[in-house]
Amino acid sequence: MAFTLPDLPYAHDALAPLGMSRETLEYHHDLHHKAYVDNGNKLVAGSPWEGKSLEAIIAGTYAAGAVAQSGLFNNASQHWNHNLFWEVMGPGEAKKMPGALEKALSEAFGSVAKFKEDFAAAGAGQFGSGWAWLVRDTDGSLKVTKTENGVNPLCFGQKALLGCDVWEHSYYIDFRNKRPAYLGNFLDRLVNWEAVAARL
Repeated sequence: MAFTLPDLPYAHDALAPLGMSRETLEYHHDLHHKAYVDNGNKLVAGSPWEGKSLEAIIAGTYAAGAVAQSGLFNNASQHWNHNLFWEVMGPGEAKKMPGALEKALSEAFGSVAKFKEDFAAAGAGQFGSGWAWLVRDTDGSLKVTKTENGVNPLCFGQKALLGCDVWEHSYYIDFRNKRPAYLGNFLDRLVNWEAVAARL
C-alpha cells in the first residue's frame, strides 16, 4: 500500500488567526510531510513490508532502545504522526471540549488545567526533536507521554488521542525558539477537542 499525502482538512491560512501561519503549513505539510511520504514509498518498494498497512510497518520496524531507527520506520512513523497532527487541529474560536473528554481528563489528571500543564511540560522537556502525546495506555488509563524523533505510541501498544509535533520545523517560523509558547498556543487555541474526543 503506497503512502499518500493527505490534503489538509482546512485551508493553509485557516489556522493563521490562531497562531499557525500559512507559511508554516506550506513548509510543514507541503514539504516536510511530503518528504516522509516520498521517502517512505522509495524505502518500502521491494521490501518485505510492501503492501502492509502503515501501522503494521511501524510496529514491525520499530526496534526498542535503538539509538537510530531504520529509515523506513522513521518515514512511516512520521507520516502516521503527521496524519494525526493535522486531524487534531482546526480553525474556529474557543473550541469547546466535549463533556466526556473533560470528565476523562479530570479523572485521570485531577483537572483539565493539570492535564494541559503536564502535556506542555512533556513537550517542552523533550530534548531535541520529538512529540508530546495524550494516550490511552495498555491498562486503559490516560497518560501524557513524550517520544524522541518519530517514535509514536503505536510502538508501545498505546492508542494516541492527541499528539503535538515539537520538531523545530513545527514552530520556528511562528514562535522562533519559544517552544513552551508554541505548546501553550497549541493547547489553548489550535486543538480540535471534538476530534480528540472522537478518538477516546
